Amino acid sequence: MNGNVENPVLKSTTELVGRLLLVGLFLLSGFGKITAYTATAGYMTAMGVPPAVLPLVIAIEVLGGLAILLGWKTRIVAVLLAGFTLLTGVVFHHDFADQIQMIMFMKNVSIAGAFLLLAANGAGRFSLDARTRRLS
Repeated sequence: MNGNVENPVLKSTTELVGRLLLVGLFLLSGFGKITAYTATAGYMTAMGVPPAVLPLVIAIEVLGGLAILLGWKTRIVAVLLAGFTLLTGVVFHHDFADQIQMIMFMKNVSIAGAFLLLAANGAGRFSLDARTRRLS
């Protein structure tokens, strides 16, 4: 058997599960910010970020996470979330003398890398993007 033969169901299922795993953090974080709005605004202020941007951050995390999960406008949203993830890493995890902050920064870099792979390859067969292409 040729090692290059793909199993389309396995590939499509893996793409869907990968998207779910990738955005789980964003969905939990976004909803967590809603339930702890005042505390989150205070933390942002302490980090030099105006709390007025908190609604935008929540929208990016929740709506962007849902878009990736559903595979809607995946390439565009993935690029936007990669930039957002890098920006939050720089703003909130820039104390590289602290090993935990360095690890958190590298986590953000890794997540951004996953989003860029998603932007390059698309959401796959089990997505609204693929459904839209099939209906066109």
